[in-house]
Amino acid sequence: MSTAKCMAPAAAPRCLFPGGREHRTTITAAEFKEWLKQFDADRDGRISARELREAIRRRGAWFPNLRAWRAVRRADRDGDGFVNDWEIENLVQFAEDELGFRISKEPEAAGGSGRASSSASLNRKR
Repeated sequence: MSTAKCMAPAAAPRCLFPGGREHRTTITAAEFKEWLKQFDADRDGRISARELREAIRRRGAWFPNLRAWRAVRRADRDGDGFVNDWEIENLVQFAEDELGFRISKEPEAAGGSGRASSSASLNRKR
């Protein structure tokens, strides 16, 4: 298995995870959101269809233009053409259904960021 496709110029986000673990079996929703933030080119906190197209293209999926358009259309509840922070859960669902991501709702047991979930029930599992 080659990690050559994960080697990119310093400024360009490429891998889903550092160290070439792009196709890991399952990721958390928090990890997916952090990965997605790399593609927020204008740093406005919203994901546009253009930014999402780049993320999908970098993941290696076919038809990134169509998939990005469909993802934004499905996730965008207020109709502004962007996926906001409060709409990101809809995008997580689309990524599972249409892009082949396996996303768990709970943070990983070993490690993971402390900001992965605000749910008290998840914090009690430690």
